Amino acid sequence: MSQKQVNGVTIEVVEGNIVTQPDVDAVVNAANAQLRSGGGVAGAIHRAAGPGLEQECRPLAPIRPGTCVITGAHNLPNRSVIHCLGPVYGRDEPADGLLASCYRAALDIAEHNGVASIAFPAISTGAFGFPSDSAARIAMETVVGMAPSLASVKHIRFVLFDAASRRAHEAALAAVAG
Repeated sequence: MSQKQVNGVTIEVVEGNIVTQPDVDAVVNAANAQLRSGGGVAGAIHRAAGPGLEQECRPLAPIRPGTCVITGAHNLPNRSVIHCLGPVYGRDEPADGLLASCYRAALDIAEHNGVASIAFPAISTGAFGFPSDSAARIAMETVVGMAPSLASVKHIRFVLFDAASRRAHEAALAAVAG
């Protein structure tokens, strides 16, 4: 685990499972446009949350790349799920801008809903094909850039599924918040 303090906000990087983060108010779902269960993070979150999550999501869909919506967490140990639709790399352009928009939108929604702690996966890096190193750099630049304006959110955790993704995010955090 690596951790940095930026303007009173703790930013940490861990390897683990996004659905087993009971000490954070909100988890971020790397969602699909229809906000349905699927593979990767979306499938894991929907399975852990139970069928109520998909029912709550249905009227909120579809969402566009770079945008987010918030729901309850249902059977997850958190208060909320923030669903972000990241760009499909090579199709949704500008991919870098849309990915940064996901992180900004998630933090904006978190702020407006009194979320003090939030856990992010590596948005768009799985089936959506975004290169891990670039995605990690964009995530960290965006989060660190927003830290001075965050009043509610004081703890941001990146929960990465594997060691390679964790290392990419640790390197990006060190480079950006050095």
